[in-house]
Amino acid sequence: MSFIGLLSIVGLTLAVAVLVTVLSVVNGFERELRERILGVLPHGTIYSRHGFADWQREMKAFRAHPDVTGVAPLIEGTGLLVNAGKLHGVQFRGIDTRLEADVSILPGLMTSGDFDSLADRKFGVVIGAELAVMLDIGLGDTVSLVLPQVRYSLGGPVLTTRQLTVTGLFRVGADLDKSQVLLSLDDAMKLKRQSHIDGLVLRLDDMFDAPRVLHEIVLEHDNQDLFGVSWMRQNGSLYDAIGTQKATLFLLLMILVAVAAFNVVSNLVMTVDDNKGEIAILKTMGASASDMRLIFILHGMMVCVTGLAMGLLLGLLLTACLESFYAGVSEFFGLNLMSEYFIRYLPVEVQVEDILMIIGVSLFICLLATIYPATRAANANPVEVLAHEA
Repeated sequence: MSFIGLLSIVGLTLAVAVLVTVLSVVNGFERELRERILGVLPHGTIYSRHGFADWQREMKAFRAHPDVTGVAPLIEGTGLLVNAGKLHGVQFRGIDTRLEADVSILPGLMTSGDFDSLADRKFGVVIGAELAVMLDIGLGDTVSLVLPQVRYSLGGPVLTTRQLTVTGLFRVGADLDKSQVLLSLDDAMKLKRQSHIDGLVLRLDDMFDAPRVLHEIVLEHDNQDLFGVSWMRQNGSLYDAIGTQKATLFLLLMILVAVAAFNVVSNLVMTVDDNKGEIAILKTMGASASDMRLIFILHGMMVCVTGLAMGLLLGLLLTACLESFYAGVSEFFGLNLMSEYFIRYLPVEVQVEDILMIIGVSLFICLLATIYPATRAANANPVEVLAHEA
């Protein structure tokens, strides 16, 4: 009996601990996407089909919207970075270093060099630390940017190529570290041979209001050339997928808790069968069926609460150690298990509402599990039991 009771507690402990740990990892991915990745990428961008001739005036007009906290100009394009026979496809962004901090946290993620150096050095470039390792370049080195633009000369068609000097390295800890490079606004205009910017980047109070805010701004300006693109169009499916995955994992792991609750049922049934004589004596002394039902429900809930409490403690302990443990194992064995994900590390975050939901649903499942054995004890006939005992 004691061994089966111990198994019930251990099973429930492991199920709850796994549930807490898995949900914390999913919460960590959601947080990193929301605060880190979308902190670097724009919440929304407004483009003009014919370019912004006077983007400073348009920027002031967009900034007047009550939900907009920052506006900055943008020039964007694609190309190849080439160094010593190594090449990698990138997206380059031309930015105004004075305004970029209003719409992005990237200036605060520099690992070496100076973000403002883009404005001071002609054809300087800031790249991700991961890309620098891939191309074997460092601060102060020169790298070639090849654009998908063909110009014609006496010798025939020639690709547009420009030598850039690395003036800074940043580390987001995501795929952006190897796919995005930054240039100054003037240099990007010269590379693309244009005199206007491509769009205006917006940062909002609430990024989930991005479609509404962009729609309002476009309507207010009554300009048929304007159109907006929100972060949801580019990364919204990934954010929704994380939310769907969290709900699915919660349901699947709650089934694991329900399976552990079956051990509680078997423990209580055996307890009832083993103590039929004592139950009959209590009933002959005046205990009602409700009293017996309550006794065994409380006994089952005591087992469940013990397993639940131990599971929560174990889950929180695992969650607290998981991030550093994963980093240590990856470094020791030279693994890069997160290379295919949008971030390069294992984030975790414990949310109070998840813990409360786990407690509530687990207690409800355990309460349902105690009803049958408690009812069996309440319906025991003391006359038949005592006669059989005799």
